[in-house]
Amino acid sequence: MARQELKIGVFGFGVVGKGLYEVMKQSPALDKAIKKICVRSKKQRDLPESFFTYNPDDIINDEEINTVVELVDDSEAAYHIVKKSLQKGKNVVSANKKMIAEHMAEMIALQKEHNVSLLYEASACGSIPVIRSLEEYYDNDLLLSVTGILNGSSNYILSRVFDNGQPYEVALKEAQTLGFAESDPTFDVEGFDSLYKLVILTMHSFGVVINPDEVLNYGISNISDFDINYAREKGFKIKLVGQVERLRENKITLFVLPRFVGRDKYIYAVEEEFNGVVIKGLAYDKQFMFGKGAGGHPTGSAVLSDITALMHNYRYEYKKTNYFQGFSYFKDAAIEIYLRYRDKEVLSHFDFQSVSEEYRGPKNSYVIGFIKLSSLMAIREKLRDKQLFIAATGKALNY
Repeated sequence: MARQELKIGVFGFGVVGKGLYEVMKQSPALDKAIKKICVRSKKQRDLPESFFTYNPDDIINDEEINTVVELVDDSEAAYHIVKKSLQKGKNVVSANKKMIAEHMAEMIALQKEHNVSLLYEASACGSIPVIRSLEEYYDNDLLLSVTGILNGSSNYILSRVFDNGQPYEVALKEAQTLGFAESDPTFDVEGFDSLYKLVILTMHSFGVVINPDEVLNYGISNISDFDINYAREKGFKIKLVGQVERLRENKITLFVLPRFVGRDKYIYAVEEEFNGVVIKGLAYDKQFMFGKGAGGHPTGSAVLSDITALMHNYRYEYKKTNYFQGFSYFKDAAIEIYLRYRDKEVLSHFDFQSVSEEYRGPKNSYVIGFIKLSSLMAIREKLRDKQLFIAATGKALNY
């Protein structure tokens, strides 16, 4: 099939947009491919003013532009940009994980209806080509689980806490100063960023569209010195981990939680702003993918990879929706958690199936036991209580 000549319209010129432009300048085939960049407001930029527009329709209605690259922060704005572009018959590259996760079914349908391609490698793990690997290499029924550190900001903070002995608040402020975390870090440290990425990876792993609102995500903001010291005494680090796992009888389960990670795990050594993904299967056991999950150039390189793929008429086939029949999301899977608390009354909210370890101290106490994910989902607002912290131990009951 002949290579397609691209005329590109870009939405957004922030960190990723600038990173994309800089990496594209190093690609001879795409050096002159950008025709117009849409931004919200006028300000001093390195490119000539003629490159920019402030009206989205200048790109969407331009028949010469056949490819749209969406790199805006606002997921609602991203949704309208991507939807209108697909309806206009333009191929699209997006990095907006929240928009894609929340509108996955509609995005798949729009591609089919208008015979266009939407690629979003940069939405999942920055520079790590995990989506295309799941689509093309792990496109069989041998896949068992995908587990990983999916958020560079929270991993940077936890690395500073465990490797440098910094207090959580100091590490968070440093991450914000360096640009790894936003001034409002909730999206990263509470696990929402990891959640949306996990929903996307679940689609490409098992062919199932999951509503993000129905998945447990819990972050690291409640972590205390007590939790850190407990982990160190046991030889663990704490990492924020997302996991989707295949169970028996065509069931899958998924969640985002802090986790105790030992030295024998691949992700133990994933530090700073890096991401790491472990793909487990029946025939190949475990395979590990590692790379930078954030930053202008790493994310820009993933966007560039998708743009280059469009030159060769690539599109996701969503194969697993066709031949993976009957997978269902199972919310009653039980996992073992560590619960640290101060007021023993909090235990009345936790429906533990079994308890393997308990400690009660003058200030902090903890319990380790198995509990259903559905039980944790039912009390997830109570989990935000600053007087408690939960983490997965890595153990689960087989179903």
